[in-house]
Amino acid sequence: MTVIEALILGIIQGLTEFLPVSSSGHLVIFQHIMGLQEGSIAFDVLLHLGTLLAVFIAFWEDIASIIKQPFSKLTYLVLVGCIPAALMGFFLEPLFEQAFESLLVVGISLLITGAVLKISEKMAERSFDMKGIQDTSYGDVLFIGLLQGIAIVPGISRSGSTIAGGLMAGLERTWAARYSFLVAIPVIFGAGLAHMKDISEQGMNGLFLPYLVGFLAAVLFGYLAIKIVMQLVRQGRLSIFSYYCWALGTITILASFWF
Repeated sequence: MTVIEALILGIIQGLTEFLPVSSSGHLVIFQHIMGLQEGSIAFDVLLHLGTLLAVFIAFWEDIASIIKQPFSKLTYLVLVGCIPAALMGFFLEPLFEQAFESLLVVGISLLITGAVLKISEKMAERSFDMKGIQDTSYGDVLFIGLLQGIAIVPGISRSGSTIAGGLMAGLERTWAARYSFLVAIPVIFGAGLAHMKDISEQGMNGLFLPYLVGFLAAVLFGYLAIKIVMQLVRQGRLSIFSYYCWALGTITILASFWF
């Protein structure tokens, strides 16, 4: 892997992890384009840790609040919301791994992501009683967590699904977006922790500079993506990504018959 390839993948991971367009779907597509069919697990984990650091930088006040008050409702809402994704990742991992080999799955999933974004915005426009933290139920966050679990499928956006789930559950717009990013922390950290053994076995194989460049790119562009998403959610314009998902999904489905 060259420095340029690592930079491109780091930018893609950073932007698409939080923009509602599916980071895993984009990585599958670009790995096909660039001929990187078998990506390094160590590199993939580093990219995810880069986006995790971006969340810590953007939401350090919320994270500090959780650390200072570990038994607050916010803490419990985040933990409960992680349960569905953790269970689905553990029991359905082989099924999800197969999905990463299919451009057709990615294309169809992107179409679904676009539809979910559009539907959730329509529902949010018709809702007048928006919930804050104290009004949010554990049933609400389990629903959001279920969508986060489904988003393991490449092409289904994790951030898009969880924000959309929050809007469908009646959460206030900014709170829905904040919760989406906070509930990502244990999931991203857990995925990285699960592959620590692979990292120690693979090492960096003399690729320190490309790995470092990819990591820093994921941090920088991940932070930028967070700021963009927060602004669009507040403005009620997140569904503009629906058109991008539909266009890319259609192209990917057509391309799947040639690759």
